[in-house]
Amino acid sequence: MATDVFRTSAGARVPAVTVDQMREIDRIAIEEIGPNLYQMMENAGRSLAMAVLERLGTHARSVIVMAGPGGNGGGGICAARHLANRGVGVTLVLSDPDRLDDVPSQQLRIYRSTGGAIAEAKDLDHVAGHIVVDALVGYSLEGPLRGAAAEMVASIDTTDAQVISLDVPSGIDATTGESTGPHVVADLTVTLALPKTGLDAPACGMVEVADIGIPAEVFRRAGVEVRAGILGLGYRIRLTPG
Repeated sequence: MATDVFRTSAGARVPAVTVDQMREIDRIAIEEIGPNLYQMMENAGRSLAMAVLERLGTHARSVIVMAGPGGNGGGGICAARHLANRGVGVTLVLSDPDRLDDVPSQQLRIYRSTGGAIAEAKDLDHVAGHIVVDALVGYSLEGPLRGAAAEMVASIDTTDAQVISLDVPSGIDATTGESTGPHVVADLTVTLALPKTGLDAPACGMVEVADIGIPAEVFRRAGVEVRAGILGLGYRIRLTPG
């Protein structure tokens, strides 16, 4: 499955991008114009945390955040910090704690100051009764999930937990919407900057796009036409394919 356009509830057209296009958007932002990776990660994490807080409602205020070692995981760690700062019972589970990239490592250092819990993948027996945040692998997925990430995804499959994925459900190809192995089935996917072409896959659930601060000139240089003001006055908006 794949689509080149999503629409807002008002019918505004929001272009969908492939993995290669999103890589170029990120490159231009980081290397040429801004915002930098840390700024974008902060914006992503805050938007993700807001989506979780809205979903908590009257449920027990307990959340498990599953985070990988890359940028997607960094956004999840950032979200865990925001949740912990608001009194939510957060447990952060890292798939590869020894392989954290530099910026996610900084996010983890800050998270440790909140008092939020940290667990290892091997200690994650079940997740029933929790909201689960999936920030294991974003659009950089190459091949099927393996190792701890695959085991963590499997722990979600048989539960009734609400699952919120960051950018794309882990194990789903962001361009095609296909999977070659274990993958997350999300209730909600909070995708970043622009929707990805594979996000019309059933595993993505409802899709929202979150503004992470990328200015129009970045999209223009990447050859993607994005109409100004598509998110209205907010920072997240619900999308539907087509």
